This record gives sequence, structure tokens and C-alpha cells, in this order.
Amino acid sequence: MGTTKVYIDGQSGTTGLQIYDRIGARDDLELLRIDDDKRHDVDERRRFINAADVVFLCLPDDGAREAVSLVENPDTCIIDASTAHRTADGWTYGFPELSHEQREAITTSKRIANPGCHATGLISTTAPLVRMGIVPADYPVTCYSITGYSGGGKKMIADYEAESRPEILDAPGIYGLSLSHKHLPEMQKVAGLDYPPVFMPVVDDYYKGMATTIMLQSRLLEGTPGAEEICARLQGYYADEHFVTVLPFGTNASTLYANELAGTNYLRIIVCGNEERISVTALFDNLGKGASGAAVQNMNIVLGLDETTGLE
Repeated sequence: MGTTKVYIDGQSGTTGLQIYDRIGARDDLELLRIDDDKRHDVDERRRFINAADVVFLCLPDDGAREAVSLVENPDTCIIDASTAHRTADGWTYGFPELSHEQREAITTSKRIANPGCHATGLISTTAPLVRMGIVPADYPVTCYSITGYSGGGKKMIADYEAESRPEILDAPGIYGLSLSHKHLPEMQKVAGLDYPPVFMPVVDDYYKGMATTIMLQSRLLEGTPGAEEICARLQGYYADEHFVTVLPFGTNASTLYANELAGTNYLRIIVCGNEERISVTALFDNLGKGASGAAVQNMNIVLGLDETTGLE
């Protein structure tokens, strides 16, 4: 088998640059690089897309849809980091840890929708609990998610890193106040919920890292399990996974910091609480397991490689 040709459409954006950092030095891949002055040339993009074995789309939604329309090579595998195709028919959701069947579907898919960062956090904790019959599908899920400012893209990064910036940026910023965040459709669908969760995102003054927390009432769960039992069930669910782990109950620190796993592709789940009230937090890097790291992991699966290749 020859060297795999990879093209990043949207190579200058935050996610595109992070993907390049993870694969640029690999000798099993040939990275196709479009000239900067041709990045918006449709015919040139078409040529690169169809010359590649794997294409990462790091574009706004409309740009991602346009890129997919340019695909003529049936062997080209598309891994889309945008929101455009995460609930679309014919696309495989790129969270392999959901189940053996999910990983197998990614292995054979030519259209993979990379999960959203906030969605990764909620789905990693909620989907297993729904699938195991602990959280009813009609449960009123509530979630808050703290992220570093890199998740906001180039403009937000520039705002936070400007030499002279408003003092207000020193404090956490609650946003998405309409409660209609763009990740809600995939959260609801992939987690298996009858209704969208009440979801509140928060951005803070650090570069990357994310902590996504759901809060549960034992009395509303099947079998009324407490926090320790929830932890044990999640440990069993993810027992064979490399990148997703669940800390043993009672070993967590008294405080969780959202940037603990920054710079990695790991996602760590911590269950806290008691017999009545439970919190389940997913800690990970919004640019790692929440974006570019997950995309590279999905590529490794498609290529039949060890999932950790280039990600340790």
C-alpha cells in the first residue's frame, strides 16, 4: 500500500492547523498543500479533494456542503469537522467509543461527521446512561460546559490575546443564552434523548480545555442509582477504551479544572455527588478529543491503523 494522500480544506483555521500539527510529521501520510492564493478557487479545491484519499473539512457549514458537492472520486473519504452533516442521513458520527458497532461503521464509512466539542462532552456521559437504561429517554437533561477561548475561532482568540482588551474578558462569559446552541441537534440525536437538553456554555480566559457537566436526580433515574453506582456503570461501559476513561469513585480531587487534559486526545469522566444528587463531568481538550484529535483518530480507524497513531 502506498502513502496515504491527505488534504485539509480549510488548512489555515484553528482546527485545520491543529490537524496539521498532529499529522504533519508522519511519514505514512502525504499532506497535499494548496497554494494560499488558490484556497478559494473552486476548481483547484476540486482537484485537491479528488486527489486525496482522506479529506478533512475545517470550514463553515456552507463551505463544507460545497466541498462535499465537489467530490467525484468514490474512494475519497471525507471527515467533516463542521456542524453541517452531524445529523445528516448517509453520514457516520465520528465518536467510536459509543459502541463496537459505531467503531465498525467508521471503519467502512466514506462520510464521517466529526463531533462538536460541547457535544462530545455531553454525549460521552449521557449516551451510555441512556443506552444502559439508567437515564430515561425523556429525562430533562441539564448541562453546563466550560471551554477555553480557542473554541471561538480566530476572532475570539485575537480578542482574548490582544495587548489591550476589555477587562470584562477576565471573567467567565456565559453565552448561548437563547438555549438554541448549534450542537443541540447532535446532542439529542446521538444521546438518544426525546428532547434537547437545557444547555449552557461558558467561555473563560484560558486557551484550551473543556469541562462538560450533566446533573442528575437519582429519584428520576431507573432503579434510583446513586453517584457511586453511576460511576461503576460508566467504568464498565468504557472498560476497553484507550482515550476515554472513568475515574474510580471517590478518587477525584476536590476541584476540577477544565484545562487538565489540554494538549491531549484523552477524555476523562468524573462522577461526583451522593445517593440523591449526581454530577457527571467530562474533561478533555476542545481542540483535541473535541475537534482535531478526534478527526485524526477517525482517520486512523478508516486507514486500519492503531487509533493512537500521532496522538500520544
